[in-house]
Amino acid sequence: MNKFQELIQSDKLVLVDFFATWCSPCKAMPPILESVKKTVGDAATIIKIDIDKNGPIAQQYQIQSVPTLLLFKKGQILWRQSGVVPESSLIDLIQKNK
Repeated sequence: MNKFQELIQSDKLVLVDFFATWCSPCKAMPPILESVKKTVGDAATIIKIDIDKNGPIAQQYQIQSVPTLLLFKKGQILWRQSGVVPESSLIDLIQKNK
């Protein structure tokens, strides 16, 4: 968990995708996130957190449903949304907050 805390304290935006392997909508996010990463490049770090393997982190951020995405900067949550988020929305979000 310390590595996660270190990562989200960054000056750079960190987009976190909380997911579960058994979750069907979660399977839609990887291609969307790969495309977002190609577009935004170094403007944001994108990481995936498996809620079943990282229960304490999921509890800390009160993840009730998956997928849930959070955008952090300097440890602060700038944005949070559950469900599949369209690529264009994520790109706009990162560009507005960088």
